[in-house]
Amino acid sequence: MKKFLLSMLAIICGLWAVDRTGGLAMKWVSEHSNDVLSPKLRYVRDSLHEDIVMMGASRCHHHYVPSIISDSVGMSVYNAGVGGADNIYSHYILLCHILEHHRPKAVCLEVMPTDWCSQSDDFSATALFAPLFGRSRMADSVYRLSDRYWRYKVSYLYRYNAKAPSNLWGLLLNRQKGGDNGYIPLPEPSRLPTEIASELPVCQTDSQKVTYLHRFISLCRQHRIRLIFTVSPKFTKVDSCYYAPLKSRQMSRTFLSWTTIRKDSTWIVLVTSRMYHICVTKEPAISLQSFPLTSNNSSATYE
Repeated sequence: MKKFLLSMLAIICGLWAVDRTGGLAMKWVSEHSNDVLSPKLRYVRDSLHEDIVMMGASRCHHHYVPSIISDSVGMSVYNAGVGGADNIYSHYILLCHILEHHRPKAVCLEVMPTDWCSQSDDFSATALFAPLFGRSRMADSVYRLSDRYWRYKVSYLYRYNAKAPSNLWGLLLNRQKGGDNGYIPLPEPSRLPTEIASELPVCQTDSQKVTYLHRFISLCRQHRIRLIFTVSPKFTKVDSCYYAPLKSRQMSRTFLSWTTIRKDSTWIVLVTSRMYHICVTKEPAISLQSFPLTSNNSSATYE
């Protein structure tokens, strides 16, 4: 029995040593990787200082060009969109980490139905931010809603599980080429999209996600941050209810229906992003400049 207990203790100590050593190794990799995500997490953690922060999933990451928006509104802009971060839990985690050291004047959140609809795994996307675990109590509270909290609490190595291959490749390949303050352009398509994006189904609203959407809004209100919800175009029907904000625009048919400006049915390429911003940033510019962003009247900073 004693021998068995000693063997078990040795195994546990060995696993602990492997986990801590592996965790430290992957932390070093994450700190030096030039893949798509790691530099953005490092910047959000340590250096983000811009006036306006664009937030959302891949459609934010690949659609909003900070230099063009900055030129239109006269403020500094950072694109904090993260590919795969496709629901409000991820956005809430990221906002909490930003607020640990910086209060932007405005946050533009690219919303999608997955921000309030049920998914098969609502918390898988939060794994992208696990390398930041332990730096924000408010952000870490989201992990308590699933079984991931104690996994990240116990295992250092597990925190880097979601993007380990990408992080390692980032030591060899620089995925940041052509970037613009967080924005990374998509390459021109090898072939044009042929299928219109399917209509969004009527989904089951997730009350817990709605709660976190309200918490996101409340955090912005508490810190006197102007919050603007945005929707960028897809290759879809012009009269799609999801794109009602674009229906009244003369250029709506161009951005929703033309295939020559798209990578596929979901994303647009660099030249299209520039065209889109030239057409639509006038209104955000007027909106941002029409109300003092430093005002204490926080109730007037939401649209």
